[in-house]
Amino acid sequence: MPNHIRNIVERINQLQDELEVALGEKAEQFSYSIENRRIKFKSDTVKWQKQFKLGLPKYIFGAPILHVISAPVIYSLVIPFVLIDIWVSLYQAICFPIYGVKKVRRRDYIVFDRHHLAYLNIIEKMNCAYCSYGNGLLAYCLEVGSKTEAYWCPIKHANKTRTHNKWYGEFSEYGDAENYQADRKRNIEAVSQDKNSQDPVG
Repeated sequence: MPNHIRNIVERINQLQDELEVALGEKAEQFSYSIENRRIKFKSDTVKWQKQFKLGLPKYIFGAPILHVISAPVIYSLVIPFVLIDIWVSLYQAICFPIYGVKKVRRRDYIVFDRHHLAYLNIIEKMNCAYCSYGNGLLAYCLEVGSKTEAYWCPIKHANKTRTHNKWYGEFSEYGDAENYQADRKRNIEAVSQDKNSQDPVG
């Protein structure tokens, strides 16, 4: 990988670290702590949050009618989501050990913690849980797919793409036939020794 690209990747990683620090500061600001992935608010903070809770009647009858009508369409996606979840989890459980690729830990992507917020009513909590599942699932699938690509076809695109997975920077340059096999071997070793992944437990 060219040095200037490597420098960009390193800067991205540094920014990620800075983001984690900033999020930690927000936890202190809003009086919560995280212990073993569990969120704990101070009792007076919970009371304070409840002051901003929108009651169900006001929430339901104040909603635009088109929002209510479209709700079944949004929630209908739960069926393909669950099927994809099962299929992708089975895929990596069966194939990744064969390839020697470190498995993606599902719980690092699908996170349910917004139900602890006392200022959300039951419908808002349900909506948040659904969004957490859907978006977390897609991120989980992206990482499983990204590792698969890094193993089987780690070649950059000639055309620009909107997003790049975290493995993309090490992919072989488009058209670099001479170094492709060596680059592929390097990428296989990278996804096999991924230190940021642990065996899935949830």
